[in-house]
Parts: sequence; structure tokens; C-alpha cells
Amino acid sequence: MDQTPSFNRALVEKYDRPGPRYTSYPTAPQFHQAFAMDDYRSAAQETNEAPTPKPLSVYIHIPFCKSLCYYCACNKIITHKTDRAVEYLDYLKREIKMQAALFDRSRKLTQLHLGGGTPTYLTSEQLADLMATLRNAFNMDDSDDHEFSLEVDPRTVTPAQIYQLRELGFNRLSFGVQDFDEQVQIAVNRIQTEEQTRELVQAARDARFKSISVDLIYGLPLQTVDSFGVTLDKIIDIRPDRIAAYSYAHLPDLVRAQKLIRPEDMPPPERKLELLELTIRRLTDAGYVYIGMDHFSLPEDELTLARANGTLQRNFQGYSTHADCDLIGLGISSIGKIGNSYSQNVKELSQYYARLNEGMLPVHRGYKLSEDDRLRREVIISLMCHGRIDFAEIEQRYGIDFREYFADSLAKLDEHVADGLVEITERAVVLLPQGHLMMRNVAMAFDAYLGGEQRGRFSRTV
Repeated sequence: MDQTPSFNRALVEKYDRPGPRYTSYPTAPQFHQAFAMDDYRSAAQETNEAPTPKPLSVYIHIPFCKSLCYYCACNKIITHKTDRAVEYLDYLKREIKMQAALFDRSRKLTQLHLGGGTPTYLTSEQLADLMATLRNAFNMDDSDDHEFSLEVDPRTVTPAQIYQLRELGFNRLSFGVQDFDEQVQIAVNRIQTEEQTRELVQAARDARFKSISVDLIYGLPLQTVDSFGVTLDKIIDIRPDRIAAYSYAHLPDLVRAQKLIRPEDMPPPERKLELLELTIRRLTDAGYVYIGMDHFSLPEDELTLARANGTLQRNFQGYSTHADCDLIGLGISSIGKIGNSYSQNVKELSQYYARLNEGMLPVHRGYKLSEDDRLRREVIISLMCHGRIDFAEIEQRYGIDFREYFADSLAKLDEHVADGLVEITERAVVLLPQGHLMMRNVAMAFDAYLGGEQRGRFSRTV
């Protein structure tokens, strides 16, 4: 089924309101501190005792950056003092050992993602040491079928280091580009050349990485349709396997770094929509397939194939082909998903070190899903990954009458149906071409937690 969105400016403007990205359901505002270490240990034990324990996935948060990108809302520490990374790695290795002890050694670690901050803030030697620690602690899948990925700031690595990353077992890279326009780069304090990116992408191809992704951001200061069009042309020429084009959320009252962006440099709201329309048109015309929620990939890429055969998944890193794992979050602020629970580590280095010094896992808060949560999560994931919700599948799995159970949710979709975003048949809820951009809005109808005070916590949906 074709999921290429059609762009209706009036509808996009109408539905562009705050809402969750649904990398989890329930979403992070529902996490609470009553969920403690005992709950986490119980969840881990339950997954070990499952009839068929799932493989393991690990996310590691590396918080350090050498310079501040003004747009960035990530949990990060700006420092040139590399000894701070040495100390952090010592504690991270302690956490790895404590976490690994909770999971049966027979379970394979098939997915690994290093995010940040800037994971390539670490030297090649430090990354090698970290991978050795993981190999000692977990049953790592050493075939090249695993998905070991790393976020790369092109300003922090050389082509030689790209080869070293491949030798360490990484087989997927994501390069942060955002925009090639020099004036935009100056406005957000992230100066990097097109040549740097091209050279590193070529090195990754030569080193036989299985997937190369590039991140872009639209809605940045000083961006115009013409200038961003030039960036898109250059990216299309580079031809990465995947492109993520994120909407910039300008929230200077919440994100201190964004106060450094001059208000007069910000594009008006209508230009942001023009940039989104331009991005979708240019990338799909160039042969990229719209996966959903900011993501595009080439026809032969695993994400495209997974979407076509119905196996596409969604987790805290976005769309994935390996998301049906138990996810262990390591490092400050990282989020995990073990069994029917979510957990998040403390966000401050001092707290992280203090917990580990006391021999305690640094889990700060979490959430245990109810049967209703699991049902709604499956409905929302089905919508966001496959563009449809099949009633019979859900009814069979949960023993419900879909129309009866979700009568309130279906009623909330009356306006969406009238606007041609979605169709409700006897058997399914189906996103229509102009509804794909608003899939978050459709998903919100099935969210049991969305009160008025919650909505202000989220980015805009389009």
C-alpha cells in the first residue's frame, strides 16, 4: 500500500498542534518515581522466564559534546575536558556489569545504539574498550545480521576512524547534517562543510556499512525554501540509504541553548510548512520512500522492506526492524523497555555516580503497563508503522469487540474522517494519503492519558 503523503496546506495548518511522537505508549510524562529498582529487577526476571525470551537491545547515552549547537534539546554536557569522559566510562562499565547480571546469558544482544551528545566524542580506544566491556558482559551477536548503530558528528571523526568503527562491529551510521547552508550553520553554531560529510559517507561505503543515514532539520533560523532546496539537492546527490528530516521545535523557555538563537532569524510558521512540503516532494521525486514520521529510505533499504512486509516496528530511537527486543538503557537519562515496563535513568552525572557508588542501578523512574496500556500501545504502533488498524487482529489477541471497546476513540475521529485523513471501514481504521502527515493526531484519539495539561509537554505534530 502506498503511504506517500499528499500535502494539503489547509489541513496541515489545522492539525499542527502539540502531541506525542509515540516512541512509547504510555508516553514519558506518565513515568513516575514509585517505579523502583525492585520493579525493574522483577521485570527483567519475568522476561528471562518467558517461554521464548526476546533478544536484547542496548541503548547507551554518551552526553558529551565539544561545542554547543544552539537548536539542540538533548541531554548533553559541553566540555573540552576529555578526562570527564574517562570518569563517565568507568561508571558506565559498572552499570553494564550490573545490568548484564539481571539477564540470562543465553539471550543474544542483537541491537546496539550509541546516542548523545556526541558518541564520537569518545576516542577510538575508548570505544574499543566500551565494546570489549559489552562483549564480556553480554552474549553479543557477532554475525553481521545484528544492528549496531552510532550517531556521528562529522566534525569529530576522520575517514580512518570510520573504518575503525566498522572493525568494532558497528554496521550502521547516522550522520548529523541539519543544513549545509553557511548562514544557517552560523546562526545555530554548527559549522561543517559539505566536503566533510561526503568524505565520511564515502568512507562508510568503502568500509561496507550496511546502512548510512543522514539527519536534517527544517524550520531552523534563516532557512528559506531556496536555501534548503540546495541542501536537499546535495543530500540527494550523496544518496544515503535513509534520511530523517526533523521539524525544529523552538522552545527557548524550556531549552536554554535556544535562547542564543536570535528571534528575528526564526522563519515564520508558513515557511516551515513550505519547507516540509518541499522536503517531501524532493525526496519522493528522487526515489525515496516515505516511511512515516520524518523518515525516508531507499526502496531497497531494510526499513522500506519491513514497511512493505508488515514487520516495521517503533521504539525510542524511532522506526526499526529490530524493535521487538527487551531494551536496556545505559548512561544518564537513557530509557529502557523491559517486558511490560519502561524505565529511565537519572539525568544528572552526580546522581548517576552516587547511585553506582552505592551499588544501586541508576533507575530514577518508570512505568508498568496495564492490559489496557498494552492494547492501546499495539493499536498506536499498528497505525504508525502500517498505516492501518485491523480490528480482527486486535480482537483475537485481546478478546475484545474493537468497536465497542474503542467507541469513544472512534467517535473522536469523526472530524478526521470528515477531513479525509482517515477511513473507518467494517474491518479497519485506514490512514488516507493526506492523513499520513497527521498520523500522530489520529493516534492521539486512542491515547487514554491526553488531558489538556499534558499537551503542552509535546512538540507540534507536523
